[in-house]
Amino acid sequence: MLQRVTSGWTVIRATYVLAGIGIIVQGVMDKQWFVAVFGMYFASMGIFNFGCAGGACYVPNRNYRSPAQNFKPEEVKFEEIKTENK
Repeated sequence: MLQRVTSGWTVIRATYVLAGIGIIVQGVMDKQWFVAVFGMYFASMGIFNFGCAGGACYVPNRNYRSPAQNFKPEEVKFEEIKTENK
């Protein structure tokens, strides 16, 4: 557990902790306890590296190939078109 808290810090993770602490302070000052609990959730996401702060919301890039990438020049066949000259 200690290794999880002390390693893998990113800017996003630190932002979650700082925002959570700010929300906690604001909630306690205004005596809005639900807001303070909400701030604890955000701070704990950053501290314990779970949820989106831990990268669990990452969506990998899919391997999409456009039709232009699938194009093979050797498969192209040309046909001569004859026109009338007037």
